[in-house]
Amino acid sequence: MKENDIRFIKLLILVNGAVPLALLVWDQSHNKLGANPQNFLILTTGMMTLIFLTLTMAVTPMRKITGLNWLIQFRRMLGLYAFFYGCLHFLCFFSLDRAFSVASTLTEMLKRKYLILGSTALIAMIPLAVTSTNGMIKRLGGKRWRALHRLAYVAAIAGVIHFYMQVKADVRLPLVFAAVLAILLGYRLVNYWRQRKPVPAAALKPKSEA
Repeated sequence: MKENDIRFIKLLILVNGAVPLALLVWDQSHNKLGANPQNFLILTTGMMTLIFLTLTMAVTPMRKITGLNWLIQFRRMLGLYAFFYGCLHFLCFFSLDRAFSVASTLTEMLKRKYLILGSTALIAMIPLAVTSTNGMIKRLGGKRWRALHRLAYVAAIAGVIHFYMQVKADVRLPLVFAAVLAILLGYRLVNYWRQRKPVPAAALKPKSEA
């Protein structure tokens, strides 16, 4: 794919990734967030976090399956959007639900275990965001950088469980996220197993000349 096309797609991702936030700001300013605006903001930002986390994790399987290696160039932006909405999700909870009270927040986390899982997901994304630049990749080295960025799996798993535990009645949507995540992780496990599987000794022997 041409460089101009890649830049255009990046621009589309940048603009479309900001659309949910723009809609939230618009609805908030026009009092259209429903009967419980506070809860709507917290749930929506959390949902966007999971969506972008899932999209980020889908890039590598899609690249390998389709052979479209240029897809990897969009993973960083998707991951940063996941971190951005994750921070916004926590900020909405911390400000609107806990009134910026650290003590109240910690007490609530001890009472509601799903909040600990949500915090785990957000904390796991911090080093991913910090080391997302080309400079940090060179500084860490490819092997260590890839090992560190497996924290994305931790963030995604913790985030999905957090969502499932937080939903009190209709768990269909959390289960959809769980199913998609299971497929993405399953693909990685199968791919890893294939790469680690030893080659039979017979296949390594050179064929005898005719």
